[in-house]
Amino acid sequence: MSVLISSPQQFALLVGAGLLAGAMNAVAGGGTFVSLPALTAMGLPGTIANASSSTALLPGALASVWAYRRDMTPLGGVGTRALALLSLAGGLVGAVLLLATPEAAFGLIIPWLLLAASLTLAAGPRLNRGLGRLGLHAGPRGILAAQFLLGVYGGYFGGAVGLMMLAGWSLLSEIDIATLTPLRALMTAAANTVAVLLFIVSGAVAWAPALAVMAGAVAGGYLGARLGRRLPRVVLRGLILAITFGTTLVFFARAYL
Repeated sequence: MSVLISSPQQFALLVGAGLLAGAMNAVAGGGTFVSLPALTAMGLPGTIANASSSTALLPGALASVWAYRRDMTPLGGVGTRALALLSLAGGLVGAVLLLATPEAAFGLIIPWLLLAASLTLAAGPRLNRGLGRLGLHAGPRGILAAQFLLGVYGGYFGGAVGLMMLAGWSLLSEIDIATLTPLRALMTAAANTVAVLLFIVSGAVAWAPALAVMAGAVAGGYLGARLGRRLPRVVLRGLILAITFGTTLVFFARAYL
């Protein structure tokens, strides 16, 4: 899709949005909360803006994965390679669903997905302990099935997919979510990579604004990952929850007010 950037101010806004979004995705997720509004401000339809946002933020996500490459933590005894393959498969399914979704329906669906992620993430540790007391623990098959569904979510809507993954993992594993930040970066990148390839092939990317956001996101993704390795766990969890609920409120306001 051909969309031009009409002024240096627009270019600076998009690059700045990419820088902040890339850093947010590296530290906690929710970068689409910055990049998607910046792209819709260019007059792009919601599905095109979302596809362009996912494309723009992918290199930053890959930069974060590189920065975190020595800090990967397995999840519930399930291999990282298996999780990545399911994220890729789910991302492809989600991207196909996005391209088939009517524009009006897309704007109404997303806030509810974000609300589910917000509530699950906030209650995750308590729910995990409650399930444990009932003798309900997710085995490897449950984790793999959940990861495929998380990949579908990531391919359908790049926004807060990392937060949704942390929310789901908090129910499936007793590992502190702060230690799963590197794994989240890898799985988010896997789901988004296959989705972005489909968006490019289908012509759903507005390249000029997407490249401007991308320029900032690459630097933001790498710098944010380095910052994320130094943040205390309580600060990181608070930041994750603040971004999740903030993202949810904004999208509900945009869809229903």
